[in-house]
Amino acid sequence: MITPPYLKKGDKIAIISTARKIVHKEIETAITILKYWGLQPIIGKTIGIEDHQFAGSDEQRTADLQRMIDDRGIKAIWCARGGYGTVRIIDQIDFTSFITHPKWIIGYSDITVLHSHIHNMGIASLHAVMPIDIGKSSREARESLKRSLFGDEITYAFLSSKKNKSGSCTGKLIGGNLSILYSLCGSPSSIHTDGKILCIEDLDEYLYHIDRMFQNLKRNGYFTNLSGLIVGGMTKMHDNAIPFGKKAKKIILDTVKEYDFPVVFNFPMGHIEDNRALILGAEVSLSVSKEKVDFSYVGNI
Repeated sequence: MITPPYLKKGDKIAIISTARKIVHKEIETAITILKYWGLQPIIGKTIGIEDHQFAGSDEQRTADLQRMIDDRGIKAIWCARGGYGTVRIIDQIDFTSFITHPKWIIGYSDITVLHSHIHNMGIASLHAVMPIDIGKSSREARESLKRSLFGDEITYAFLSSKKNKSGSCTGKLIGGNLSILYSLCGSPSSIHTDGKILCIEDLDEYLYHIDRMFQNLKRNGYFTNLSGLIVGGMTKMHDNAIPFGKKAKKIILDTVKEYDFPVVFNFPMGHIEDNRALILGAEVSLSVSKEKVDFSYVGNI
């Protein structure tokens, strides 16, 4: 797995939107933070334009992402927000320059499309808070983004959930938004999970659909040789008038009960204030006991 070069003060970092529309005012806090960190924010052409719900047409969003990928002076691309739309442009992007000169792709939610696609190229990326919500995120989430970008050591440790399944494992970290991973099954962007640690999170979904998505991942072999499962925020879940009968954690545990890998709930990632940065593609160590959870990167990232 290739790790893009870490940033240093003075480096340029682009802010673009590959999905939903966003105005300049909504990224002002992010710009201030980047400048405070000593970085130079470069604002893409997709900030402030719209095509219905999108940040410009497919062609405009493709061109903006392509421009930032090909610009050797840009050291990282920070996606401004999620929503929907990245999958509409992924197959139009030429990654030739990116493969030769990789740079950090940063974001979560809909940006899982990019994470998954470039993971299959053997290049690491950064699942982390985005400009749209960094002003409301926890101090730990912001600090973890900074430390990840600058190559500082990161470990996470927290109390174990009663629902956790104990065990220890190592493997490359993959994943992101559950709905996006589900939608990518069968495409060139679908990830391979053998020997890896899968992290998932989701927002605003019906419980029956959580079950549908997990059944689909299971049928696609996602859990067969998986080393570990990390579950972040399953935020604002819904139920029907006739209840599904299980909450999200129970749905997940029942789906994977036949496998012996550790399972972690309430990991600080996803559509929550404490959305810690995770380097997807990095080799990580995960230890889960009844008392605590320890997460760390293995070797040089």
